[in-house]
Amino acid sequence: MTQLEVSPTALRRRGELLVAMRKFFWENGFLEVETPLLAGEVIPELHIEPICLDTKGSPQWLQASPELHMKRLVAAGMPAIFQVTRSFRGHELGPLHNPEFTIVEWYRTGDDLATGMDFLDQLFQFVLESPPAKRTSYAEAFHAHVGLCPHSATVLELAERTAALNIDPPDGLRQEVRDEWLNLLLAFQVEPKMGRIGPEILYDYPASQAALAKVVTREDGHQVAERFEMVWHGVELANGYHELTDAVELRQRLIEVNAARASEGRAILPLPESLLHAMDLGLPNCAGCALGFDRLAMLALGESSLDAVRAFTND
Repeated sequence: MTQLEVSPTALRRRGELLVAMRKFFWENGFLEVETPLLAGEVIPELHIEPICLDTKGSPQWLQASPELHMKRLVAAGMPAIFQVTRSFRGHELGPLHNPEFTIVEWYRTGDDLATGMDFLDQLFQFVLESPPAKRTSYAEAFHAHVGLCPHSATVLELAERTAALNIDPPDGLRQEVRDEWLNLLLAFQVEPKMGRIGPEILYDYPASQAALAKVVTREDGHQVAERFEMVWHGVELANGYHELTDAVELRQRLIEVNAARASEGRAILPLPESLLHAMDLGLPNCAGCALGFDRLAMLALGESSLDAVRAFTND
């Protein structure tokens, strides 16, 4: 008999969480969809390396998330969709990372930042029976745990605070780029202190970190990205956006991502022309979110490594 690399009890609990997850979406009127795992287009991202396969023809990429194709479905008139699928990201391996992982992603038209956060909160309460999530803005979190305003602090101030906190910058950190310091402080000083009592939603990221989210100006004059993340026990579990619907703006952002990738000696990726065309025709106002299911299962079972909730490891 083949011996399992994880306990049957863990696999049973993982399965129960999947059932509860699907039940929540079904009860909220969502349709489950399927989209390609392998495609000739990707959404270029600075900090995610897609896996390219040699198909003896045009390049094909394993998708880092189903976002590209799910947004095309929303643009085609599907108002509330979700998916439980596998996603792939290169160069990611460790207790909280794996090149292949299970992702739960959803989109609903008519939702904005507030309703997007509400829905994510409701999902956690339903699936995990957790208390309502605390809401903390990115600025509030940095003031509390770093002592600086992330929207106005200079590169020098961020670097000095990093040193004062005894955080060692990794090799290759672009010291002239503010977002590099912000991401470092977020990962090592802010997120580890969040979500310790119950789930906590971090929102209103710096505008420079909008990715595919809308950018707005708040009453204090700071531009912010309408982006939100769920953090639990110091681990980031979900990333959501009040989605950018402007195809021209998205094209420019992706061109800038490719330029940054090139400056680091990394491959320039093809733009997702099918998505950009769909957005040109009209992507309705919506919010979307992607949740790392393996991480959720890991924390729900009180574990500290993804291997504890995966039937087979990469060993």
